[in-house]
Amino acid sequence: MGAEIVVVGIGADGWAGLSPAAQEAIAKADVLMGSARQLGLVPDGTAERRAWPSPLSEALPGLLAEYRGRRVCVLASGDPTFHGIGTTLVRLLGADAVRVIPHPSSVSLACARLGWAQEQVQVVSLVGYPTELVHPQVQPGRRLVILSWGARTPGEVAALLVARGYGASELTVLEQLGGPGERVTGTTAAEWAGDVDPLNVIGVLCADGPVLSTTPGLPDSAYESDGQLTKREVRAVTLSRLAPVPGQLLWDVGGGAGSIAIEWSRHHPTCRAIAIERDEERVRRLERNVAALGAKAAVVHGAAPAVLDGLEQPDAIFVGGGATAEGMIKACWAALRPGGRLVVNGVTLETESLIAQWYKELGGDLVRLDVQRASKVGGMTGWRPAMPVTIWSVTK
Repeated sequence: MGAEIVVVGIGADGWAGLSPAAQEAIAKADVLMGSARQLGLVPDGTAERRAWPSPLSEALPGLLAEYRGRRVCVLASGDPTFHGIGTTLVRLLGADAVRVIPHPSSVSLACARLGWAQEQVQVVSLVGYPTELVHPQVQPGRRLVILSWGARTPGEVAALLVARGYGASELTVLEQLGGPGERVTGTTAAEWAGDVDPLNVIGVLCADGPVLSTTPGLPDSAYESDGQLTKREVRAVTLSRLAPVPGQLLWDVGGGAGSIAIEWSRHHPTCRAIAIERDEERVRRLERNVAALGAKAAVVHGAAPAVLDGLEQPDAIFVGGGATAEGMIKACWAALRPGGRLVVNGVTLETESLIAQWYKELGGDLVRLDVQRASKVGGMTGWRPAMPVTIWSVTK
C-alpha cells in the first residue's frame, strides 16, 4: 500500500531549496499542513492549507482522521525524522503509511558553518523543554548544538553557562540557516547580548569549568538536602546495580533529595525517572534539585505503595525510604517489567530483616557497604565511619 501522507522537509531557503521530488509532492497534495511560517514558504496552489493548531500533540490524531483518504502533504523543518513531526506521524500511523522527503537538518547546516564534525557534537533540543536540560552536557571541551525554542533561548543558554562557571565558552548563534536572512553571530557566553530571529540554532564550545560528570556519584554538595540523601559512594554502587539503560524508566521510591532519580536521568538524554516522595517540603526541594542538575525526572507527591497505582511501568525501581511500609516491596516487584531491576537500601535493623526475608525468597545480590571518611581528630587525622548500608538487588 502506498503512503497515506508525504512529509516534506523544508529549510529557510523555501521552495527554491526543495528537490524536484519534494516540489512534486507539494504540488500534487489535496491538503497541505504545517506551521504558518512553513506554509508561507511555498507558492499558492490548489491544495487546502491547514496551519497546525495548538497544542498540536492533542489535536493531531483528530486532524489526521478528518483528512483520511485525501492526499496530505505535511511540511516540516529540515529533516522531519530528526526531532521532527515525521517521527510522530510514523508512531501514529506506521512506517508504511508515511513517506519522508528530508532536507538538510539544522544540525547539519550548523556543523557545516562551524566546521564541526557532526559525530563529535552533542545535540540538545530545547523545543518544548526547559533550558536546564543543557546542564548534563556542559563539560570541558565539549561541542554542543542546541535547538532553540525561540528568540529567548540564546540568552537563557548564555546565562546558564555563566552560572555554571562556563562564561568563557564560545557561543555562536546561527539564525535563518540556509535562507536569504542567514546570520551567524559568535561571542562568548559571558558577552552575549542582542536580539535574534526565533528560528535559530546555538553552537557552544565549552570552555574549562567545574566538572559535574554524568558518571554516578556526584559530590553530595551538588544537592540541596535536609540529610535525606543517598551518600556519594553508596549512590554510585546503588546505580551500578540499577544499571541505567538508554530509553528506560526508573521509579525512585522515597525520593528524598532525588539523587538516584537525577543521576539515572543524567546517564543518557533518553533515560527518565519518576521520583515519589510523601513529604511536601522534600518534594519542593527535590524539584529544585531536578532543575539545577538538568534531569528528566518527574516528581510525584504521595505515599507509596498506594500512589504507585497508575504510574507508567518501570524498568528499574529503587526503594531508598519506606521499604518497611505494608506491601511496599511486593507492590514494587509486581510493577516491574520482566528483566527489570529492583534495588532496596536499608540502614535500620527492621529494613535489614525485611530485606533478608525477600532475599531468601527471590534471591539476587546482597551486600553490606561500610564507608569511612578522613576527619580531624584534634591536631591529627582519623577515620569516621558512616552508617553501614545494606544493598539488595534482584532482577525479575
